[in-house]
Formats: sequence, structure tokens, C-alpha cells
Amino acid sequence: MKRLRGRTAITMILAAALAVGVLYFCIQLFTKGNDWVGFFGTTYYESGAIYDSKGVKLYDGQTGEYAENRSTRVATLHLVGDRNFGTSLRSALASRLTGYNLVTGTTLGSHDVTLTVDASLNEMAYAALNGHKGVVAVYDYTTGDIKCLVSAPAYDPNNPPSDINENSAYDGVYLNRFFSGTYPPGSTFKIVTTAAAIEKKKDLDSFTYTCTGSLQIGDDTITCPYVHGQNMNINQCLATSCNGAYATLALELGGNTLEKYMEQAGLMNSLTINDIHTAKGSFEAAEDGSAYLGWSGVGQYKDLVNPCTMLSFMGGIANRGVAVVPKLVDKETLSGSSVPAAFPDGTDTYKIYSEETCARLKEMMRNNVTSQYGQSQFGDLAVCAKSGTAEVGGGNQPHAWFAGFLDDPNHPLAFVVLVENGGSGASVAGSVAAKVLAQATAGT
Repeated sequence: MKRLRGRTAITMILAAALAVGVLYFCIQLFTKGNDWVGFFGTTYYESGAIYDSKGVKLYDGQTGEYAENRSTRVATLHLVGDRNFGTSLRSALASRLTGYNLVTGTTLGSHDVTLTVDASLNEMAYAALNGHKGVVAVYDYTTGDIKCLVSAPAYDPNNPPSDINENSAYDGVYLNRFFSGTYPPGSTFKIVTTAAAIEKKKDLDSFTYTCTGSLQIGDDTITCPYVHGQNMNINQCLATSCNGAYATLALELGGNTLEKYMEQAGLMNSLTINDIHTAKGSFEAAEDGSAYLGWSGVGQYKDLVNPCTMLSFMGGIANRGVAVVPKLVDKETLSGSSVPAAFPDGTDTYKIYSEETCARLKEMMRNNVTSQYGQSQFGDLAVCAKSGTAEVGGGNQPHAWFAGFLDDPNHPLAFVVLVENGGSGASVAGSVAAKVLAQATAGT
């Protein structure tokens, strides 16, 4: 009898363990089934294809083949990715490409994914970087559709360079700088300081500043690259990107206010783009009255921003204070057909500044182009922009930024260009933006 009871107890324990195991497996299947099917090396991994917005095949999961054209393969590498990329679409869209769902598994067949990106625009943008490391991105600020997304350097996935781990030209090649990089924003941050001044400084319209080329704050000096002029109003201070004027505004506004406006701009948040999470920006509120606070209002000190959130911020200003989260997928169909396999991705938005503040920022950024950067390089495009030359120290050339948007309902495009160690933002990054925008709007 005792033996029977013992065996019964053991059986009950084993049955309980089995039940717990089955429950654990079901939970794992429910939460991680997509990952299992899409894991590298599985039979079903990426059996669908990835196309650009014009129908160019960028990757075929069944054959493992990339785009036919080499320049296309290079310019879309960070989008498509290979086994070395964790933030690529091959990884992020694995469950879509396999067509997996919890009920039917993969029995209904694979899916093809069509992107919002124009591969030819990517090719042009990559060429315009002219061998520099950096980022070029353009998106429709009303729909969120990314038209161009380039991270450099890149390589041909069909023929990876043999010296990729030793050659400094490929430093950071596996990093998608658009999603995962953070950089000092330089003078592009002055848009944030300007927004804070518009809403918090009641006498901003009567504000004037005379630039002597430097501003002494205690034992420290805020410098400008040259003497900007006398009795400049706020529009002129932004257009000339006067560090002394913006350090003065930062000292008046205070570090906590600047941090609040950076956070409100979305520059400290992480966005989610088709299951890819962007890096967060950062801001440290330096001591009030210090030169560090002055430099933070200029876009230096410890300020860091991510190119994707900067792009969305620019779109938010253009879109009257409503920032649209960028997206990459246009449609998902059963492989080899035009039959929809999923509902289109929705549009996510978030609020930045008030409509009135954004209207004034738009006007000031348009003035930057017409009075300072030169309208001629942009043809008849109504470009609103801010350049940035971000010092990085160590004897290296500064990073060059150029970010903004088109004030044109027929071409609702926002853009960001970052050229690492490129030098002057307006001339270096601005020229890249001009080329990309010209092609993005050609024939439309």
C-alpha cells in the first residue's frame, strides 16, 4: 500500500511537472514563436522577398540573393542587412517574411514586403556622401513614409571586404547610424533653444545681441567662428548661428527649461520603426550661470541626439506641431502575388510644440536659407533648415549637420544629413541635402 502511494505521488509530481512544462512551452510559443521561425539557420528563415517602392527586388529570402545592381546592394545594406546586422529589416521583419502566425504557423506560405524607400534615391544619397561616414534620410512628414535611408560606410553583401575588421574606413560599419547612433547636435539644437525662448521669453521680439566673436562667462569663453554683427534680432542670431547670442539665451532660460524643451521635442525618446528601436538622446542640465549651460544651449557640452528622432522633430515643426513617426513598410503581400497579407501599418504621431511656435520656427528656418545658406543651391524648393557644426574634440574635424523640411504641400518632405567629421554643416551637409532633395522632387 505504501509502495502504491509512493508511486502515485511520483506520478502526480511528474504530471505536474509536465503540465508546467507544457504551459511554459505554450507561453514561449505565444510570445517568441515569431523569433523561433525567423531565427538564422531555421528552415523557414526569410522565405519572402523585400522590394523597394518601385518594385526593385532588394532581397530574395528563398534564394538568398540581393539586388542585381551593386550600387543598390551597397546603398541599401543597412536597410536589408545580413547576418551581422541586428537592426536590419531581415531581422526586424522576419515574421512578416515567413508569413508566420500562431494559428497556422507557416503553412499559408511566405510574404513579400514592399518598402516606402526608393532605392535609386538611396544610391544617389550614398554617392553624395562621397566616402564620408554619416547618415542621409528623407521622409514624408504627413504619412511617415521614409523615402531615403542611408547609413555609411557600407559594403557589398555579395562581396564583403576582406579587411573589414582592420580597415578604419569601415569603423562602425555594422551600426545603422540612423537608428542606433547618437551625436552632438551642434547648432541644430538652437531650434530647441529658440522654441524655449519663443514661449518663455516675453520680450523676445525686442531682443538684440551684438557679437564680438566671443562671450566671457566667468573664467570661460564662448566663441563664435567670426564676428557676426551688431544689434542682431533673434532671426539674425539664428541665421548666423551666433553662439554668444544663444549662450546668453540659455543662461536666461536655465538648464531645466532647455531640458524640458528637448524632451518635448522628442529628442530624448526612443522611437519604434517597424520593431526597430532608436537610440535615445540625452541632455544634462548644467549649473545655472555656468559656461557649460551656455554651451548646452548652443548644442555642445553633453547634448546628444539620434538622427531618426531629429528627422521626426523636423517633420513635427513642418506639420504644425504634430510629429509623425517614420515607417518603412508600404505593404505586405502573399509571396509572388499582389494579394494583401496584412493590413497596412498605421500612422503614429506625437505632439511637440504648439502650432504657433512651430509656425514661427518655420518662418525663421526659411529665413536661414534665403538670408544665409543661399537659396540658389536648392533651386525653387522652399527649404526651411538649420545647419550644425558639432565639435567632437580630439583634434578631429567637427560633424556637419543639415536638417529641415520643404514648406510645400506638394512635396511634404523632411530631411536630415549628418556627415561625420565633415566640417561645415551648411556647405558640406547642405550640399548633400540639395542633391537628394532635387532628385526626391524631380518629376513630381
